[in-house]
Amino acid sequence: MTSTSALRDLPVFWLRDNCDCAECRDPRNGQKLFQITDLPADLAIGSERTVLSDGGAVHEVRWLPDGHRSRYGQDWLDAVGGRTSNDDCEGDGRTENAKQLWNAADFQDGRLPQATWQDYQREDAERLRILDAVARFGFALLSGVPTRNGQVLAVAETFGFVRETNYGRLFDVRVEDSPNNLAFTSAEITPHTDNPYRDPVPTLQLLHCLDNSAPGGDSGLVDGFAAAAQLRAEDPDAFNILTRTPVPFRFQDAHTRLRADQPLIGLDPRGRIREVRFNNRSTSTLRLSADETAAFYTAYRTFGALLLRPELRLDFRLTPGDCLVFDNVRLLHARTAFEDRGSRHLQGCYADLDALASTRAVLRYELDCAASEAASGVGATQ
Repeated sequence: MTSTSALRDLPVFWLRDNCDCAECRDPRNGQKLFQITDLPADLAIGSERTVLSDGGAVHEVRWLPDGHRSRYGQDWLDAVGGRTSNDDCEGDGRTENAKQLWNAADFQDGRLPQATWQDYQREDAERLRILDAVARFGFALLSGVPTRNGQVLAVAETFGFVRETNYGRLFDVRVEDSPNNLAFTSAEITPHTDNPYRDPVPTLQLLHCLDNSAPGGDSGLVDGFAAAAQLRAEDPDAFNILTRTPVPFRFQDAHTRLRADQPLIGLDPRGRIREVRFNNRSTSTLRLSADETAAFYTAYRTFGALLLRPELRLDFRLTPGDCLVFDNVRLLHARTAFEDRGSRHLQGCYADLDALASTRAVLRYELDCAASEAASGVGATQ
């Protein structure tokens, strides 16, 4: 437990910045009502005391020189631990330390994170389990989703908002006569992430199978975070090159010109893997020195070969009614070539992880509240 005197060991501006009284934060929304520069330059703890309440110990502080009073619950202090470093925290949940990295053997015998569309819609706990799987493993599969046109948009709207791009709100993945993307052919597509030429890149993708009667056309996923972590362990020099070399990704057709310069492996400020962009179809011409270019291509080929290792790729076949939801800045997706006999038709859309994270947090809060009420007997008849 943090003692009252231990409060004096905490950074004073951090402590005062986290005062949650009605003078400091709007009680309706929790937003701060002051700027950090509004705090006195000579801010200091004047006096302090500990009181007991129904919620446990509370530490009261009177600040100098303005006399402002703050209260800090012991539970809150224990939770933050007085930390000024986030090295051991998951943060926003987007980096490798908040994920379960995997290879294909982790999903032996087809044990994928999945649920039926009916259960996902009907039960909040089941919906939360599936959304948690997308956050933890990078993907989840819904089965029994109605095979009607545009249904994938309804799936996306159960947890967030559809991200419209030059491909529209909805795109059809099927063979086209004049495709503006190789995805709209019957050719094999090797592991890649979508839209690396966009900034910000869509962070979620949904693919809903309407028909998959053509021979071939199986789907594949590779955990890009696991592959990047393996590259870091096996070839640190290659890893470092790919994290600091901006790659020009481009896309163009008759109506669109897009470009984003980003590394293949993106890190957060503390050096943790946060993003993978890998798409050889969209990689444009690097303009670096000869030595830098040669070093990049050595690292690029090493990572590309690693991503093709069979043990990293999870292969499966989508059947009509299956809807795959996956993290487009973590997982690489692929497909085998398929024949002209029969047909293969998926409908897809993009969404974003921030809305999914919000929906998870709200569902978890509501389920926790319901469990607390049930445990305390609230609403029980006498």
